[in-house]
Amino acid sequence: MATAMDIDHDVPTILSVLRTEASSELAGDFYTMEDLWERRLWHQLTDVLDQFFQNPESVPLRTRVYTQFVGTFASKISQLKLVSLGLATSATFEDKSEALHFMTALVEKVNTPASQDAYVYAQIETARVKLQLQDLDGARVTLDSAGAILEKFDSVESVINAAFYAVNADFYKAKADFAAYYRNSLRFLACINVTDLPLTAQRERAYDLSIAALLGESIYNFGELLLHPILDSLVGTEFEWLRSLLFVLNAGAIPKFDQLTSKIETLPILQSAIAFLRQKICLMALIETVFQRPPSDRTLSFQTIASETRLLDEEVEHLVMKALSLGLIRGSIDQVGERATITWLQPRIMTKEQIESMRQRLLEWDSSVNQLGVWIEKSGKDVWAAS
Repeated sequence: MATAMDIDHDVPTILSVLRTEASSELAGDFYTMEDLWERRLWHQLTDVLDQFFQNPESVPLRTRVYTQFVGTFASKISQLKLVSLGLATSATFEDKSEALHFMTALVEKVNTPASQDAYVYAQIETARVKLQLQDLDGARVTLDSAGAILEKFDSVESVINAAFYAVNADFYKAKADFAAYYRNSLRFLACINVTDLPLTAQRERAYDLSIAALLGESIYNFGELLLHPILDSLVGTEFEWLRSLLFVLNAGAIPKFDQLTSKIETLPILQSAIAFLRQKICLMALIETVFQRPPSDRTLSFQTIASETRLLDEEVEHLVMKALSLGLIRGSIDQVGERATITWLQPRIMTKEQIESMRQRLLEWDSSVNQLGVWIEKSGKDVWAAS
């Protein structure tokens, strides 16, 4: 069995062999690695390795560099960096079962009291591999374990939070849980700089988020997504109409929704949910109708609601009850008088157009208050003069 001294002695040989197999672009990196290794400059060595593993040309050599070289000083470098290098290595395995075996060993290696952040990161990425192997139950157990540890941290590197929300989003996408995917995907985007994602990845994420927003049974506020730059990646693509559909739905614009019906029917996942989407646009039209009115004028007749939502009079009560049950509004229904009184609307993240609409209403309110003040002042002077 080789001793630590034997391994150290072999490192220059190992690097020399790897250098001869590397491309001319990477050959110089091995000289730098050997120099930094000999001088025990672990931080600088980690930086060089990080750049090396990010280079696509390093793919054929990553496993050997990691196992034969990095493994000789793994305990001396940042364990979070060690996991990052391990992930780059795992990504080269075509056999995902082999990748899982590799990641499982890495998880155990960094499971120490001093490296719980690296341990959680490795767990999360192990769950990603389990998802790739269609082991959804196993992925969920691993993610829940990682999540329980994350909750105990006062702070954590953004890369770990980003990975946690990304893998959770992937899990819920596989489960077709649109609302959970939507929430986790937006949290993932909040942890990263969107421009760091390749354009293809941006468009895929924007497409999935759009579908989730449309089909999520509890999603009736799209403001956060509509204001996010990720959605702009769909502009100029065949799915740009999805972006338009979200704006239409958010505004409760039924005529524009009808104009996009032919587009909706081109996507089987939406075509099969057309009845749900029509109910959703009617609910959004109701919410927008109430939102556009001042709080003092939020008792609506069934006839008014029918007109705004394009429903038959006999369908209005069911729509209002649906909105109440979803928690989109609070209020009461007068069945005899055929009217609904709305006392509260679910808080919304508003688009620029909605903010402008509110600004105009505030200006009108301010003008009315000023006019009332002038009238009161004038009336007081008239009364004083008369007395």
